[in-house]
Order: sequence, then structure tokens, then C-alpha cells
Amino acid sequence: MELRQLTSFEAVARLGGFTRAAEQLHVAQSAVSAQIRALEAELGVALFTRTTRRVALTQAGELLLARTHRVLGELVGARADLAELAAVLHGRVTLGAMAVLGGYDLPAALAGFHARFPGVSLALRTGLISQLLALLDAGEVDLVLGPVHDDLPPRFAARELVDEQVVLILPPGRAVVRELAEVRDEPFVCLPANSGLRTILDRAAATAGFVPRVQFETHSAASIRELVAAGLAVALLARSAAVAEGPAVTVVRLEPAPPHPAIGLIHHRDRPLSAAARACRQELIRRA
Repeated sequence: MELRQLTSFEAVARLGGFTRAAEQLHVAQSAVSAQIRALEAELGVALFTRTTRRVALTQAGELLLARTHRVLGELVGARADLAELAAVLHGRVTLGAMAVLGGYDLPAALAGFHARFPGVSLALRTGLISQLLALLDAGEVDLVLGPVHDDLPPRFAARELVDEQVVLILPPGRAVVRELAEVRDEPFVCLPANSGLRTILDRAAATAGFVPRVQFETHSAASIRELVAAGLAVALLARSAAVAEGPAVTVVRLEPAPPHPAIGLIHHRDRPLSAAARACRQELIRRA
């Protein structure tokens, strides 16, 4: 049984005649008739009843047609899958990622994706979440990995991956506190005013009844920790950054703890992902 025989059989059954089937398949009517005769000879049954006016399926033909639809459907699906794979294998993905990603191991995730799809060109951009979302808006990155804030604009879709916590960090040797209000008179170091961390600090301080005095402003969690370790300020920081390798600081879990958005994967709703970007997104989610 050959695929072209099944294709001819399905066309005759669907269109109700050999002439119309031949026209759609762009072959001679005699070729279609020959395919059907060969198929009937191989199966040992008649598939059509033929009159001068019409062609109709026999009971055997109806049984075979149901199977043929499944076979041809699988073939269409296989072709689509292979086309998708070909697009992935030769694609390019640009990922925007925050430097602090909680418990998410981005290097391991990217290594896993590269092992599966070594032909895909991978590029990584880092920055604050506001900067990365601007790049996503401009089409300069395909995906963004970072905190999913409550005010994420509706044009973005997000999939949460891992949780994160906010802690207070103090210079080493400082007495431990339990409430943010206890350091209200201390200078703070934080990310810039348009950052998610600055919003978290402002909200937490407002809840505690004061306005934080941000004396130092920096663009990285590592710099925040260095300034606190040097005794120049205190800070709120993601726990993953506070306990990572680096200069010693005192880490305090506040009560109540300021909320931190989950780390998630963000893409633009109005810009379809390429095949390579879809494969990368699936791998990053799988690795969570």
C-alpha cells in the first residue's frame, strides 16, 4: 500500500468522482483510476461502486476511509513537526535576564537548551526589569526572565517559575532587628527609582510609617551588598542575592516580610515567538 494510493483514494471519496480528484491532484484521470485499481487489487475488496453518474464508497471503502484520514492527518502533523524542528535548528534567540533570579539557575538552563539545539544562536542581555521590558517592546529581545510585578502591562504575558523573598541586609556585626521601622533613620542603598526593588522599598517603608533616605543609588545587587558590607548603608535585597557568594553582610528576615514578585518568563502578546524562541521558552520552563 502506497501513500499516493491513499491520497488518490481519499480525494475520490471526498470529491465523489475520479475526474474532480484528478483535477485537484493535478494528474491524469487514468493515473487516479490506476491507483485505485492497484489498491483494490492489493486489499482484495472493492472500495467504490461505480455507475455512469456517480461513485460511492462500499462498506469496505468506508472502513478504509476512516483509517486513511488518520494516516494522512499524522502525515500532515509530521510535516509540520519537521518544519518546526528545521526552523528551531537554524534559529536565533535573544533573552533578556535580570542579574538576580532567585533560585533559578539560568546558566544550567541555557546549557541544557544549547545541548539540545546546538545550531541555535543564543544571545543574552542583562539590565533592570524596566529596561528589559523596553527591549521586549522594541523587539530587541524575544523573552525576558525577571520579576513579574503586579503592574505588568497587559500587553505582556508571563509564566511564573520560582519564588523569591525580600530580606534586610545590615553591615556585619550590627545588632539584628526584626522590623523595618527599626532602621528608619539609617541611610539606604537601592537600585534606581524606576526599578522594582525601589518600589518594594518605598512600599515597605510606607507601611512601616516612614520615607526611606536613599543616600546611595546603584545599578546592581552586587554593588548594594558591597556598600552595605562597607558599613555605608542598609538595604532591602532579594534573599538569593543576599546569601550568594560575596562580602559578608547580616541577613535579616523581616516580620512582616515585604512581598517580592515571583521570577517568571515574559513575552509580548502581540509578537508571535519564533520556533527557536518557543523551544527556548519550553526549555526554560522545564528547567524551573
